[in-house]
Amino acid sequence: SRLWGALAASASAGRPSAPAEGALARMLARDILALDGEASELRALMAAELESDETYRCLLTVPGVGPKTAAALVAAVDVSLFPSHDKLASYCGVAPADSQSGTSVRSARPQRGGNKTLKNLLIFSCNSLVGTGNRFGRYYEECRARNMRHNAALKAVARKRLKVIWAIMRNPRPYEEPVA
Repeated sequence: SRLWGALAASASAGRPSAPAEGALARMLARDILALDGEASELRALMAAELESDETYRCLLTVPGVGPKTAAALVAAVDVSLFPSHDKLASYCGVAPADSQSGTSVRSARPQRGGNKTLKNLLIFSCNSLVGTGNRFGRYYEECRARNMRHNAALKAVARKRLKVIWAIMRNPRPYEEPVA
């Protein structure tokens, strides 16, 4: 509450303060602290719920998948609705978009649709895989060697990793790095 009082004082510096401003600042600070407490309580309840979820624990074993990504996947994806990893990739926005003109079909441009939150989590979490020796880090390097831009390579890695994620969500087992 000292922080909110200091903010209220600095906002009114150089001009006379109305009596209601201080009261309003105190009321807002009290509301913010109460909401922070409720948010912390909800985070604790969700963490307890997720810790008992086998799929969540197995997803955490996939390289680059942290608690936020795993929680978002468990909460947002009912894997029984996706008969293949291709369908899940399309839902998550990491599948290439086909461009048709007459008899020509190209997959040259990125897809704009899909679940934007999952798309961003899946792609940006691949940044942690750059420079690693695991299969996803090596795949990123292969993509870059083929002159792919950084973001395009990250999306390709996200797509490849989503195949593994789909398999784990279908049949919860911890991820095991394939033997080369």
